[in-house]
Formats: sequence, structure tokens, C-alpha cells
Amino acid sequence: MLFDLDGTLVDSVYQHVLAWREALAGVGIDLSVWRIHRRIGMSGGLFVNALLRETGRVLEPEQIRDLQEAHVRLYQEQLARVKPLPGARRLLDRLTDLGVPWAIATSGNRASALATLDILGLAPEVVVTREEVEHAKPDPDLFLTAAARLGVDIAESVVIGDSVWDLLAAQRARALGVGLLSGGYGREELERAGAYRVYEDPADLERHLDEVGVRAEVVSPER
Repeated sequence: MLFDLDGTLVDSVYQHVLAWREALAGVGIDLSVWRIHRRIGMSGGLFVNALLRETGRVLEPEQIRDLQEAHVRLYQEQLARVKPLPGARRLLDRLTDLGVPWAIATSGNRASALATLDILGLAPEVVVTREEVEHAKPDPDLFLTAAARLGVDIAESVVIGDSVWDLLAAQRARALGVGLLSGGYGREELERAGAYRVYEDPADLERHLDEVGVRAEVVSPER
């Protein structure tokens, strides 16, 4: 199982949105939160290019780099407000107990990813970040690389993500896509992007692991 991070395992999407809004305001680009949210999950470079296209602004490469660095810094300042999503750690622990290989594949940079993983109390063996691939989501590179490092066939993998960009990347990688509503996208949007199943959050997914091909014992409500 190949997991996105922000909005999938940790409740951090809106911290990223606010960090981007403040970073953009710093270069004179004033955008509504909803416009920024629609692009969360893409790589930083694609994200900036898409917003510049929408606003008609032109920035020099150095300004774009400064903008991305500002976003990272402003997100780090909000880390204290980021929390694990319900059931995230339990889900990953259960997959480990069942012998199901899993990895993290995120469009974020490594510094932000590791800081976010600390919130989950995790140090996964396989974490693939933006710096390690040629193209980020919606290209499939992150998930292809994660599967390769796990030593598994991408066609036998399940991608878990909260955004349409995750699911488009899953389709292009030839993996099964499963959507979570915990990042703010609607069920129909995720299904249109290729989600085989959609669940509320990691806790809901854990209750339905059998539906995505994980053979596991039935968990009683008391557990």
C-alpha cells in the first residue's frame, strides 16, 4: 500500500493552504483559499505554474524558488497545529502486523515530510519525496519509485490518497486507487479521478481493508 501523506495520514492540508496563501501574498498575489486548495497535492513547481497561469502573473525562476522556500518556512511555523488523522497510526501498525508492505510517497519536500512523520511517531523504511523523482503528481513517478523500493509490482499495489492528483497518478502508474475524504475533496471528484473505493479517513479504511484486498481478521467494535 502506497500512501500520500498530507490529508491522507495527517490533517495538514489547510496548514499548507494557509502557508501558500501567505507566501503568495508576499509576492503580491492575493488568492482565495478555495483556489489554493484545489491545487494542493501537486508538486510545488506545478502548483506555482498553475496559479500563475490563472492569475496572469509572471515570476522569474529565482522568485519562484523564493516563493517555494517561503511556503516551506511558513508551513513549518504551523506544524504545532498539525495532527494525525483518526486511525492513521493504527492503520499502519495493523498493515505491518499483517505483513503488508507500505510506503509514503509525497509531493512535499523531504524536510517537511520528515517533520510531518514525526507527528505520527513514524520512521518508515520507504519515504519518497519530491526531490527524488523527475516529476511529481499527477505524474506517476512517486508511486512507481515507492513500489520499486518496496520490491513490489506497481500493478499489485494500492495507492491511498486524498486528492484528485493522487488518483490520477495512481491510474497512470497502473495501481488501484483508493480515495479518502479527509483532504477536503468530495466523493464524486475522487471517483471521477479513478478511485475504486472512497472512505472517510484512515480509521474508516482500516474497518474496510477486506474491500481493498487485504486479508485480515474481523475487528470487533470493542477493539
